[in-house]
Amino acid sequence: MNARDDLNRSTATAIHVAVGMVKRRTREAVADGELTAPELSALAQIERSGSTTVADLARQQQITPQAMGSTVASLEKHGLVTRAPDPDDRRRSLLSVSGAGSDALHSGRNALSDRMAVALADAFTDDEVAVLAAAAPLLERLAQHI
Repeated sequence: MNARDDLNRSTATAIHVAVGMVKRRTREAVADGELTAPELSALAQIERSGSTTVADLARQQQITPQAMGSTVASLEKHGLVTRAPDPDDRRRSLLSVSGAGSDALHSGRNALSDRMAVALADAFTDDEVAVLAAAAPLLERLAQHI
């Protein structure tokens, strides 16, 4: 192994451990009425992608269409996404973020995001928050390539 291989492996291990800890803590912290991590992730992906199908969303999130169907059903039940017929293929439905869904993503009503924001404010310097902000899209890109 060369130095880059060693760095890649140690970085991958550190990210794996850190993400695992964040996942465990966020699962423990979800309160009634809050979006779960899969719901929040799917809602954010729909917003980034624009209108999309359940199958495309499942591919992007790297889960089965059945699992995504369950997540989307919950988002629909809460009025956070809407379905419309695909104009190119009437057998398919396109998902879009509703006004309420956009509000849920951007209004700061997500208690878990609020708790994370407080933790960032209390325990991290401005420079550290900037590093985490820069790393977030890179972590998402890493997830897409795994």
